Amino acid sequence: MKTAVLHPAPPPTTTAGAFLLWGARLQWRMLAGGLVFGVAWMTSLGLVPWAIGRGIDAGIVRDDPGALVRWALVLTGLSLLIGITGAVRHWFAVQNWLDGAFRAIVVTDEAVTTRGVEIARAFPTGDVVSVASTDMERIGGVYDVFARFCGALVSYAVVAVLLLRQSVPTGLVVLIGSPLLLAVLSVIIKPLQARQAQQREESGKLTTLGTDTVAGLRILRGIGGESEFVGRYAVQSQRVRRAGVRVAGYQAALDASQTLLPGLFVVVVIWTGARAVIDAELTTGELVAFYGYATFMSFPLRTVTEMVEKFISFRVAANKIMSILRVASDHPAGTAVPLDAGAQIVDPDTGARFPGGALSAVVSAQPQDSADLAARIGRLGADTAVTVASVPLSGLPIRQVRRAIVVNDPDSALFTGSLREELSAGRPISDETLLAAIDAAWARDVLRALPEGLDGRVEERGRGFSGGQRQRLGLARALATDPPILVLIEPTSAVDAHTEARIGASLAHHRQGRTTVVATVSPLLLQHTDHVVLLHDGRAVASGRHADLVRTHPAYRSIVLRGGEDE
Repeated sequence: MKTAVLHPAPPPTTTAGAFLLWGARLQWRMLAGGLVFGVAWMTSLGLVPWAIGRGIDAGIVRDDPGALVRWALVLTGLSLLIGITGAVRHWFAVQNWLDGAFRAIVVTDEAVTTRGVEIARAFPTGDVVSVASTDMERIGGVYDVFARFCGALVSYAVVAVLLLRQSVPTGLVVLIGSPLLLAVLSVIIKPLQARQAQQREESGKLTTLGTDTVAGLRILRGIGGESEFVGRYAVQSQRVRRAGVRVAGYQAALDASQTLLPGLFVVVVIWTGARAVIDAELTTGELVAFYGYATFMSFPLRTVTEMVEKFISFRVAANKIMSILRVASDHPAGTAVPLDAGAQIVDPDTGARFPGGALSAVVSAQPQDSADLAARIGRLGADTAVTVASVPLSGLPIRQVRRAIVVNDPDSALFTGSLREELSAGRPISDETLLAAIDAAWARDVLRALPEGLDGRVEERGRGFSGGQRQRLGLARALATDPPILVLIEPTSAVDAHTEARIGASLAHHRQGRTTVVATVSPLLLQHTDHVVLLHDGRAVASGRHADLVRTHPAYRSIVLRGGEDE
């Protein structure tokens, strides 16, 4: 059962009902347990008026102390049963809610982490954030109320039988009136669903706007555009508020109807029962029981309407989640082929070749050409013709590519957590390996600045570090993963020349025997490489050792020496 929750099969993305049944199949044991105790709990509640009525007629009206004691014991037993089954039913309800919500989190997280670029193209960031922050709870809510819903249906049937056996007219009032109440409530529920979906859309837009504003706040302040975005945020906030008010009106009407209509229903049942007593069709105990039944019947009715309301919220949330899951991956599944650190890399688009097990570099007067080549080697885009050991990367499973090839850019994101968590990135990496990577990136000063060392706290986006320190921590994290193939894009653009030269030497030593490609124009790094490829207009026009290219190729010399004198 735990495995099914943690690693569920891919869900259907057709309808909310199919999505609901998919989740129900994965946790059917927990749902069945909740159903058993939910039915026992609510049926026991429904039998209390019956026991009270029988006790009044047999023990009080007929003045039979023995019968009164027997029915008192029956009521005591029902009370114990209600307490026990209610507690267990609640445990199952919470567990079902957690399982349903967590499963939705798992499949959504899987989609976002494996198809993040594709999803970002299809949806604003705010929509994805809203799914994670609000929709997961709505997914679990339907499983939570399931046991009570089943108990409501069964107890309704049991009470209906008891009512019809005692008085057909009064019983029919109860049985016919209940569906009529649901029909009236459905008039409110349908527009409520549309307004909830609209509110969800507006809230997603607001989250997106807020995320974009925070991400570019420094730039906005620099160009004086902060007030413009504050105004946009205020306008969108008002749209969310108005959408919320529209939802609140229908929600309030539904909540009020759930109290008012069952109350009126109770009045009708009591009046009908009282008339039956006057006509000697019911006994005193049966009238008391009818009052209890009428009061109790409002409970399953409200549970049914709650189930309908939960399913409406579920549909809105499930449709959002399924729209994310329907986003196709740029990387089709393939057959795994072993990739080792000594494999040669070939890019037909540029004609570049990188020997296996060597430290190579890409040099270009246009940084975008080098970055595009690095992206193709890491298969970060939809299409790539790159081969590794004559094996096309496009035909390999994307998970294998991600394990075998790591691409590190100069602006690698840092997250909140300990330095150890930051550098290991969720992998089981020993402290010795982490320290070796820190030394190779010349980031010991960052480690010494944290009193707790590897357990020291890293703030969100690495705000406590300088730009050079953040860049070196990103490099250390890439080195700590120790992939067969490592691609670095301008790994020393934010550090001083002295540190850059030392990083070049330690990088060559640390990655010895494993394929490494560095996109750079820094001679302090290039002097430590084994092989350099020069790009011009997106094509490889020269290759060789750095010293040889500086001596023989004027264009290369101009790029790496920043236009210095020809030798």
